[in-house]
Amino acid sequence: MSFLVAVFKPLAYFSLPIILLRSIAATSPVGRYYVRVALYIGTLVSVASCSIVAAAGMSVIGRRFDVSYVVARTFYAITKRTFALQIEVEGEEHLSTRPAVLMANHQSMLDVVVVGRLMPKQSAIMAKKSLQYTPLGPFMTMAGTIFIDRGNNTRAVRSLEAAGETMKAEKVSIWMFPEGTRHMSESPDMLPLKKGGFHLAINAGIPIIPIVTENYWRIYRKGVFDEGTIKVRVLPPIPTVGLTPADVGSLTTRVRDQMLEALREI
Repeated sequence: MSFLVAVFKPLAYFSLPIILLRSIAATSPVGRYYVRVALYIGTLVSVASCSIVAAAGMSVIGRRFDVSYVVARTFYAITKRTFALQIEVEGEEHLSTRPAVLMANHQSMLDVVVVGRLMPKQSAIMAKKSLQYTPLGPFMTMAGTIFIDRGNNTRAVRSLEAAGETMKAEKVSIWMFPEGTRHMSESPDMLPLKKGGFHLAINAGIPIIPIVTENYWRIYRKGVFDEGTIKVRVLPPIPTVGLTPADVGSLTTRVRDQMLEALREI
């Protein structure tokens, strides 16, 4: 009997938090929302933390630009099962173009699930400098993330120039959210696009691949975190060869118009 108690007592203690969270989730939609948000953030941090070891190992053997792909797919596999979130992709074949600047619209932290489903091999992420000092920072650094200091134009330009050289030399694609911040609304819409990624694409002479995630207000917003399928459309690559910095404005408008049209269609 004492042996059984010694075995099952720790299991009982371990199960208490799970039982408590399920009880809270069952009390109300608001309770369900906060439980799912807490579990989602916990999953994100846990995967990133555990991936530091993988990132270190892959960096040593010269595969740091595959770290994002491996970790992204791992995160998607977990969230797909845990949160019943399915990503349905149209035009995924366009992601085989490499190198490229992958530009996606940005709605909420749920976009990480989209990144998890679509992130291709030989790719990295472009992120704001402040993320380097979060729990995700060590992993992102070892995964080749390009950090941009938006508060210092000189350093931002240098970062973009270095990123372009690396992308061409290593045939690496960069994933970025050109809106610069999250934008959630009941109707499908987008913020104006920041021009840094367009300067990068033109200076390096590499194409831009727009990635459009449908408006998922029905699934996620303040107080709501449901299950469901999120549609994503990958648009054909937009070439930049022959363009100059003078074309950044018109290119930005063209890409945003295409993304907004697709967003409203899906």
